[in-house]
Order: sequence, then structure tokens, then C-alpha cells
Amino acid sequence: MSEKVDKEVTSEAPLAFLASHADIGGDSGIPIRFRTLSIKFDENAQAAANSRSWFSSRRKVAKDENGNPITAADAIRSINVHLHRPEDVFTKFSTSPIQGLETLAVERRAKLGKNKISPPPTHYARKTAGYVFGGFNFLMWIAFIVTIISYEPLGGSNPAPFNLGVAFLLLFVIIVSSIFYAFVDWNASRIMQSIRNLVSEDATVIRNGVSITIPAADVVVGDLVSLSLGNRVPADIRLTSCSSDVKFDRSLLTGEVDPVSGAINSTDKNPLETKNLAFSSTFVVQGTAQGVVFAIGDDTVIGRIVNLSGTQKLKTTTIQKELNIFTTIISCLAAFFFVLSMVIYEVWIKEDHPGYETVSGAIANALGCLTAFVPQGLPVCVALSLTIVARRMAARKVLVKNLATIETLGCMSVLCTDKTGTLTVGKMSVQHYGFFDAMYNADDQFPPKALSDIHQVAHLCNGASFDPSTAHLPISERKTKGDSTDTAILKFAETIGAGEPMRVASEKIFEIAFNSKNKWMLTITKPRGASQREAVMMVKGAPDVLIEKCSHALKADGTVTPIDQYTLDKIAQIQEEWSSQGERVLLLCRRPLEKVNIPFESTAQGALDIVIQSEIRDLVCVGLVGIRDGPREDVPEALKTIRRAGVRVFMVTGDFVSTAQAIARQVGLVTASKIDSHAELREHVKGMTSANPVGPAAHLASAKKTAMKPDLELDSHRAIAIVGNDILSFGESDWDVIFGLYSEIVFARTTPEQKLKIVEEAQKRGDNVVAVTGDGVNDAPAMKAADIGVAMGSGSDVAKDAAAMILMNNDFASICVAIENGRLVFDNLKKVILYLMPAGTYTEFIAVILNVFFGMQIPLNSYLQVFFSIFNDVSMSISLMFEKPEADLMLRKPRNARTDRLTDWRFFLHIYGFIGLMFWISTLSCFFIFMKQNGISASSLVFAFDGWGYSGDSLQFVLNNSPPSPDGVPYDITNSTLIGGLDGQTTLTQLVFSGNSVYYICLLFLQFGGVLATRNRRMSIFNSNPLWGPRKNLLILAGMAFSLSCGFLNVFTPGIQSLFGTGLIPVEFWFLPLAFAFTALMMDELRKLIVRTYPESLIAKCAW
Repeated sequence: MSEKVDKEVTSEAPLAFLASHADIGGDSGIPIRFRTLSIKFDENAQAAANSRSWFSSRRKVAKDENGNPITAADAIRSINVHLHRPEDVFTKFSTSPIQGLETLAVERRAKLGKNKISPPPTHYARKTAGYVFGGFNFLMWIAFIVTIISYEPLGGSNPAPFNLGVAFLLLFVIIVSSIFYAFVDWNASRIMQSIRNLVSEDATVIRNGVSITIPAADVVVGDLVSLSLGNRVPADIRLTSCSSDVKFDRSLLTGEVDPVSGAINSTDKNPLETKNLAFSSTFVVQGTAQGVVFAIGDDTVIGRIVNLSGTQKLKTTTIQKELNIFTTIISCLAAFFFVLSMVIYEVWIKEDHPGYETVSGAIANALGCLTAFVPQGLPVCVALSLTIVARRMAARKVLVKNLATIETLGCMSVLCTDKTGTLTVGKMSVQHYGFFDAMYNADDQFPPKALSDIHQVAHLCNGASFDPSTAHLPISERKTKGDSTDTAILKFAETIGAGEPMRVASEKIFEIAFNSKNKWMLTITKPRGASQREAVMMVKGAPDVLIEKCSHALKADGTVTPIDQYTLDKIAQIQEEWSSQGERVLLLCRRPLEKVNIPFESTAQGALDIVIQSEIRDLVCVGLVGIRDGPREDVPEALKTIRRAGVRVFMVTGDFVSTAQAIARQVGLVTASKIDSHAELREHVKGMTSANPVGPAAHLASAKKTAMKPDLELDSHRAIAIVGNDILSFGESDWDVIFGLYSEIVFARTTPEQKLKIVEEAQKRGDNVVAVTGDGVNDAPAMKAADIGVAMGSGSDVAKDAAAMILMNNDFASICVAIENGRLVFDNLKKVILYLMPAGTYTEFIAVILNVFFGMQIPLNSYLQVFFSIFNDVSMSISLMFEKPEADLMLRKPRNARTDRLTDWRFFLHIYGFIGLMFWISTLSCFFIFMKQNGISASSLVFAFDGWGYSGDSLQFVLNNSPPSPDGVPYDITNSTLIGGLDGQTTLTQLVFSGNSVYYICLLFLQFGGVLATRNRRMSIFNSNPLWGPRKNLLILAGMAFSLSCGFLNVFTPGIQSLFGTGLIPVEFWFLPLAFAFTALMMDELRKLIVRTYPESLIAKCAW
């Protein structure tokens, strides 16, 4: 190869190199800017060229030979490699059609960079602004500004240091919250990226004459890449050879859903329209191909388009949307009460009670409306919870592509599962072989004379091959390349006799790979060196499809006989017998082509049509094979778990109906004694749609679509098996009966289009959230349409791309883990809100209401409110995100995403009518008891306003704590100036400070009881304590210890006492709150006991 050309390729941008070799005029096709491109992005594969921030790193811009920048549109327009002949392409890129690239050339070209699309630019300024002003921080900024104003200028000549201290505390809270938000966001991105990195993308290339598999990122320009069914195209490739039936899914680029066929020669001057180019990130959905890489990474068409398109805004999850609404409501309420309290101060209190509060003091107290109402820990807990669960699932080899998938898993109500490789182990082996007149076990000796024909077809009509490096191993242990069905037949054929001599002596001149639509594979071979007149067509596939194209059948003694009804009946009998044992049955056929003139040299679609329409006929049936793929051992138990969780499991497979039913019974997917067929379905539909509905489906006649689901709590289940062809005739009533009456359904002999139809119809009924598992190209459409696509780790690139979740260990039981964690994240978020709200938006807020509206000295000042919300509450609320599942989590019905919200009336009833009410009574009781011990009754506290310290018990307290008058005459209590100057006023103020601390400490201990009560919805704490056992959560104890240390800090630190208005409290008020907390916990235990014992009671119906 030319050294000069190789240097050109490695020293220039690939597209610039291509543009320099030919000129494409302006009339070469539709201009790029006028093409409609529908681009889909992953959250981790976005880029922008026209919207970078000042802080963003910039990509290296490619330039032409004159030094002018090459725009993305110009670069795509300049592609002309498709206009050259294949042999010229090999010359241009210094590669060989047989040897591929040599190691030295690969090393030089690797200097161009990795085959990766550059990550999106990071808009640091925008992200930082989001951290600083997002969530509840916006309200904190308002509170900070208002507090600063209350200090200066509204503070007058002697502003209160308290206000300045609270302002700095708020600023500190904002800074800490921003850092925490940033850390959680960074940690979430890191975890999700590490999860995505576990899903490797590989490419098969030929280097030094050897076919090897390498990471797709290591592909270089000039690599000779081999593509097969299900592969993602790793780079932009110029096809140099391909099978006649090869097709590519280009929907990523063009939005067109129909696959585009491939070709070797150019079919259009426009590079985006020609069929001899395969573009990066598109998929092979049929056939095989080989070609030379002409662009990688950012220089690919998809890389250029992503660069033009900019960064897509990340999708907001449903829970995040609900919490955004919740946050908005809370913020509006907080702002409303703040404004209302200030209006009341100006209109009423300032006029009627002028000595009650200064403007500065009124603002400081009203500030509690902003701070008390805000559950600061909530936004952090949301982000944290999803990443915790994502990491937990990844540890179990369940990878989610985005966080929205996690919450959707908790709503899953229907699971449509493939059979092969999902319910079964995916390791197939031939169990039986035979002819229409005889059947044999695969491990029997091979006496039939006709076995040589089976041997020939099994070897030559096969897409699998042995790995040469394992040729020394026993046949059963050798590694292969190819799908599991072809592998099973190849190993069976090898046990009959070595196939390598046969393959060496034969030349394959035509092939149509198996696809789910045709349900057969075809090859045409001839003896090497012989003419095409000696060619033989060999076909293997589904008996019910191929038998119609057979005219003769081979007997066990080697004689050929015409097919008659007896032969057809015997073949059908064999198929039914093997299928009922769970085996996949294939028919092997052949036909000499000495009298057929097929234009093999043509790669046009017309040649393929000729073969399919005209030549697949007059076949000789040379035998049948029965292939078994045993069920996974853990599937039966996993299915029981999934069904106990209220999820219906349907089998959707392309296999024969008897095979599907057999496997369904073996794994426990079907438990009904009788499986209905299409005939019974028609009877039920007829009964439902009659003038007077009758039969088991009669209730569906008047049911809404959302209510069409069977009762899964019945001991007996109805089952039905439906064949794909019947789906074509189904109307709405048929689907209503299928999904409304049957809980066990097997769909057999389905095509990709029919699988898609099944998913769409299931989603219309019963408020179903549908998940679809699969591993092949034929599963991809249904997986994309489903609410959750689940791919196997060993599945095709197409399936993995369509999926939202990947089971890396190919373990069906991992779906149980996914469902459980999807429910857990929702459960734990509810617990966090339930924990935060009673203390924050209720008990703290009540303290503000009593001060502003009832003229009472504030029992919990704004400093303690802010401190409690940020430090005490957040520490324990985070521990709730690490809660393990409750015992009944997988026994509940799936959550209805439409009606079962994060918060509802039951939720708020529990917060404000039960837990919050007990907290409010307990904290006020502690405060009133403390004040009573010091001689001030509750009646003297309420509506005191500006009479505080000048009348009633408070006046008496001032007098008792002031020195006697110098002249021995009692003080004149009508002289407010005199009374206001007594030393007892300072003592009274300190008493209120200590009362604040009593209220704060009581609330602190109440939250201990609150967190222990909240961590279980139904279970008793005695069955799920946090110290040991399956639901141990020592983080709760750590949170309690941190919260208690915060309490000591605020009560005993002199500086905090003097600046923020706290004080020492009597020792009994460290223990009295414990009694209240224990009482609240026991009251909740009683409620749970009633709910468990009397599930139909009013209390149970009101339970959250």
C-alpha cells in the first residue's frame, strides 16, 4: 500500500482528506440544512458547538488545505468516498480487503484520537447559579436580604446583633446547601457515568489478516470492520461487501422507521442518501456487511450533527416534577404568610400594640414563616435517593441508563418477557433429530443412511463457526461465534462428523440470514472450482413455514418420497411432540439448482426477490432437529415474587405455541389447569359484546379502559395462548378480554410488529406500566415503545440501545431487584417528607403563628428554626434514604403513576392530624410547663402583646427578680418607664431564651421518635429495629448523635446564648421530651397495630 497515502490519512482530519480528493458540486443532493434530521441523545452523549460558555473547553476546529475552518454542514457535504469503487477505497486508505490494517498503521492512525464523540461543554456559571439559587435557596436569599435590611437601616441607631447573626447563619446555610447540591449532583453524574461505562461497546475488525474484537473506541480510520445482525455501527464506514439482505436502521439520523438496505456501489450522490455508507451509531437489523472506516468520533456524521445540535436539556423525572410542584406550593405559602404577618403588624399590631415589636423585631419573627415552612433537606434527599438506589442496583448487575427509569420500575404492572435467553439459560443443544418416519435421541448412535444430508445442511446452512483457538477442546466445550440456535446445530453436526473439510471443499455464493419475519435461513453453495450449475440451495427454519415449500421428504433409509397428507401429519406430530417438551423444532431442506439461473453477481434487491419468490420451492425435507434450551433454575421463584408484587408476566416469543406453553408451565408462568385458545377467546368476546353481556367477561362490557385488569388475588388464574397470526384479526373487544380477563398469557409465533402491537394495547388498558425484556433485533421496537425496556447483558447492541435497563448478568431474577428498588425509592422519599413536615411546616410554624397572631413571646426564635431545619432535620432525613425495604414492599400492588402521588390527603392527614398534632401539643406543653415552673401561666402568655413584662404573671416575675425599691415603697406598676428599667426585665428576657431552648430540645427528641415511627409504614418497630436484623440502619443512630450534639452546642455555648437568644434549661427538661417522644412513638405503634389487625377499618383506610 502507498506510504504517501497512509501519511495523508494520519496527518489530516479524515473528512478534510476525503474532501481534498474529489469535489462534490452544489447539486449533489439535498443541502444539509434543508434535510429533516431527528436526533436522539443519551444523557451522557450530548455535545454543543454553538452554545459554549466562557468557561467551556473548545474543540479543535478542522481546517481545509487553505486554513479555512470546515463547518459541520460543509464537512458532511464534502463526503465523497461513496462515489469511488471499493478497490479505490482500499487504496486511498492503505488497507487490504483480506489483511486489513497492519499493526504499524494502526499505531500511527491512533494518534488522531479515540473513536468517541466529545462530551458536552460544561456551563459552570449556569450550573453554579443553579446550585446557589435553586431549590429552596431562593427563599433563603430572600430571608437573608430581609434580615440584613432589618439590621440596617431598619434597626435604627442600636440594631440588634441577633438579626445580623441570623443573616450570617442564613448565608452559611446557603453556602453549605450549594456545596451539598453540587456534591450530590457531581456524585450522581459520576455514578451514572461509571454505570454506563460498564456497558462496553465492541467492534469486530480485521487486522493483520485476523478477525478480532476490540473496544469501539479503538477503531481507527482505514480499519476493515465486519458487521452482523444486531451490531451498532462503530464509525462511518464505506461498505465494500455485504449480503443481499443487509439492512440498517438509520432512524437516529433521519427519523425514518423503515430500515435502509445496504449496497456496495453508490446509489445516490448525496452521502446521506446513498446505500453504500453505514453511519456511526446506526444499527444492522438484517444481514451482514464489511467495510472500511472513513471517519471516527467527532468527524462522523452523527458527531457533526450532535456538534450542530447543541446540548439537550436533561429529562426531569416524575418524582422531581412532583417535588417541583410541592416546592413551589411550599414557597408560595411561606411567602404568603410572611407578607400576611407583616401586613397584620402594620395594620393592627403596630397601631393597637405599639410597644410589642419594633419593625426590625417584627421582620425577624415573621422571618420564621420563610424558614419554618421550608424543608431544606428535601431537594438533597431526592437526588441522593435516586443515586443511592442506582448504585445499589449496579452492585446487583442491574444497570439503569437514567434515573427516571428507577421510579418507573416501582409502577411496573405488566412484564412482557422473551423466552430464549431470558426465561431459559440461553444455551441450546440438540436433543432429538429425525425424519418423518423415525425419531432419534441426539446421543444415540447414528444409524440412518440419510444422516449425511442432515450433516451437510446443518454445517453449510449455518451462521455459527468454531473459534479456532478452542479446536483442541471437546466439542461441547468449544467456543463459537454465532447465535445459540446455530451454535447448537453446529455442535450437533460436528458430533456426526467434522465439518471443516466440507466447508473447505464448498464455496458459499449466496446467503440470507435468519430473521424473525421469514423464520428461515438460506444458503447457496457449490463445490469449490465448480460451475454455478452445481450449486445447491439449503434452507433451515420453522416447519410450519417451510413445509409448504417442500415437495419431497427424505426417509430414514435414505430414499426420497413425495410428500402426501400422511407425511404432513407425521411431521406435524413430531413437531407437536417435541414442542410439548419445550424444544424448538427446525426443518432442514435442500434443493439442487442445476437448472436455475440466478444472477449471483448482482447485489440488487431484485436478486433477493427472485430467490425468495421463485426459487424457494420444490425443496426436499432432509430431516428435523429438536433443540432444547432449559429454563433457568431461579426463574420459577422469581416469577412467584413478581406475581406476588401484583405484576402480570406475559411470554412473548417467536417460538412455536406448544414450545412456548411447555416452557411457560415449566417455569411457572402458567399455572392454570387449562389454557384457552383463540376459540375460547372468541366465545368470551361474543358473550361480552352481546345485548345482555354474559360469561366470565361480562363485567368488562361496562368497564373503563383503566379498570380492565383481572383480579390477581384469586386463587385460580385464567390462561390463554395466542398465536401471532391471530393478532391481525383482533379488534378492541378482543384486546379488552385478553387484558381484562386473563392473568397468564402466552403470545407465540410473534413478529416484531406484533410484539409492538401487544405492548401498545397493554398500555391502553388498566393504567398499565409495561416492561419488555429482550436481547435481539426483533425485540427492539417493542422495547422502545414500552415504558421500560429491559435488555440482557449478552444481547445485541440494538436491544441494549432500545433498553432503559440492562441486566448485565442475564439473570431474570434481577428484575425482582429492580422492581423492589423502584418501589423503595418512592417509599423512602415519602418517609423523608413525612419526617420533615411535622416539625418544619407545622410545629415550627405554629411557634411563629403564636407570636405574630396571638401576641405570645415566640417559643422558637428564627435562629433555632433555621438551625433545626438545616442541621438537626437534614442529618436524620438523609439516614432515611438508606432504609432497606419493608417486609411487605413486594406484596403491595404496583403504584398507579397517575393517581398514587408522592403526597395525598392521607399523607397530609397523618402529618397534620396525627404526628404533627402530637408534636405541637408536646412542644407547647414543655414550653408552658417550663414557664409555669417560673410562675407564668399559659393565660398570661397568650395575647400578652405589649403587656408582656408589664402586667399579669410576667409583671410579677419582673418584680420578684428585681431588687427592692430604695425607699422601701412598692414599685408603681402603672409607670411603664420605671417597670421597663428594672433588672427583672433582663431576667424575664433570659427566661424566654431558656423557654426557646426547651421548645427546641423537645422538638429535637420528638424527631427521634418521629424518625423511628416513620421508617415503617405498617411494621412494628419491635420487628424492624435499627440496631440489628435485616433492616438495620445505624445511620439513624449517627443522625441522632449528631442532632443531640447540635442541641448541646446551642444550649451550652455562651457565645450562641448571647448572640442568638438561647439559654440553659433545667435537667428535667432533657428527660421530659423523651417521655413525649416515647408517647408519640407508642401512639403510632397503636395505629399500625389497628391497621394490621383491622385492614378494613376507617383508620386503615386513612393510613398513608
